[in-house]
Amino acid sequence: MGKYLYGAAVQGIQDFIFKTNELGHIVGASELVEQICTSAFDEFASNGESVVRAAGNIKLIFDNEADCRKAVREFPRKVMKMAPGITISQAVVPLDDDFGKAVDQIESLLKVQRNKPQRSVTSGLMGIKRTNDTGLPTVRVTDTDNYKDEPTIQKECFLNTRGLCEKSFGIHPLHKSSIAFNISDITEKNDWIAIIHADGNGLGKVVQAIGKNKDAFRSFSQQLDIATKEAAQIAFAAVEKMFKGTKIIPIRPVVLGGDDMTVIIRGDIAIVYANAFIKAFEEKTQELLGDILSEHQVFADGKDYLTACAGVAFIKSSYPFYYGYQLAKELCDHAKKDTKAIYGAETNHLPSSCLLFHKVQDSFIISYEDIIKKELTAKDGLSFKAGPYYITPQDGKKTVTDLTEACKLLNRENGDGIKSGIRNWISLRLGDKNKADQRRERMRQIFSDPDIIEELTCETNNQCIAFDVLAYNTIMNQQTK
Repeated sequence: MGKYLYGAAVQGIQDFIFKTNELGHIVGASELVEQICTSAFDEFASNGESVVRAAGNIKLIFDNEADCRKAVREFPRKVMKMAPGITISQAVVPLDDDFGKAVDQIESLLKVQRNKPQRSVTSGLMGIKRTNDTGLPTVRVTDTDNYKDEPTIQKECFLNTRGLCEKSFGIHPLHKSSIAFNISDITEKNDWIAIIHADGNGLGKVVQAIGKNKDAFRSFSQQLDIATKEAAQIAFAAVEKMFKGTKIIPIRPVVLGGDDMTVIIRGDIAIVYANAFIKAFEEKTQELLGDILSEHQVFADGKDYLTACAGVAFIKSSYPFYYGYQLAKELCDHAKKDTKAIYGAETNHLPSSCLLFHKVQDSFIISYEDIIKKELTAKDGLSFKAGPYYITPQDGKKTVTDLTEACKLLNRENGDGIKSGIRNWISLRLGDKNKADQRRERMRQIFSDPDIIEELTCETNNQCIAFDVLAYNTIMNQQTK
């Protein structure tokens, strides 16, 4: 009787979570997803040896074929019933003494499975009433003529679950009255909220280096999950004083596991939270994973910790969450490309940590690439995309500290006039450099501190920070309520 390596990958998590603009349903979905790799798989894991069970990935060694067949047969059906819209890709290979070879085979098979369309359990006939919120088939009508689909009903079963918040905040037990269930619970002086998506760097290199060692791979996966959780708790502590006195915590974690973190948060505390999370992620991975990374010589520069990048999408509370998340993910991807380019994408150096943000200006849904072309690039090529902003200084790169210090300049004496002048200068600079130069010279003459004008309109490496500073200042200080 041989052993078998079972692998599963959860697909459609973000679509399932964000296929609604009701914060309560997003919360219920995130709590539900949190259980897929944990309690939902427990009945199958009890018959095997877990290697990885986090962030939508499962690898488990079964001692016999019968238990393995049971997992393959029953786990996808169980998940798709509890979370309609989510699908599971599975693969199994015989396991001999070469664990690394088995892992490579599993990953190859899972890639094939991900590309195979799977039958939806939420499909319905054309004549069936569809819900207004999701467009999925109605399965229940309430007394108030509220039409509900199966995924929404399942999400509502987890509305009052506090597990993900307790895990993210480090508060046990967390009273229900402290948790945000509506988007109005998160906003304060204005309607700006943020969706933060953070993702670790260098994980592919780690898997290449230690993925063939079963014990090291298991230990790494478990400790990484702990490091991410503790980093989120440190980030929470870093911003807690910014909303001290408010009854409801203006943060709702959506995903927290592996090296991933996604959160919906009040706009004015988002950059501080993201910055603190990334710093803590570096510290905690060094503390918990340093020995493994050093022993296996994962990175050519000898780094014994992991870094992370984050995308921060500032949106109005009425803006569709799904598109806000998509923008946050695009911003994170752009940040990763920028930091990888410092050493070259093919090198074995660990990329530096950084974050990139954007404040959505209108209701048009476009990609970040189109935003750069449409809103952030002058006719002569000057870019008002000054980010990403690095956590620690890098040659020729702006840091988060540079951003926050520049923002403070706008709140000095004559700040309102400077804001108006800089805003006008940006509008001119996007089209006519000569007129913009004339406007800048005039501002130098008008305002008593010309160094502020110089700092905000400085063009270095064909980039200018003015647009980001104005956007961030609005998020931090605008009062509409």
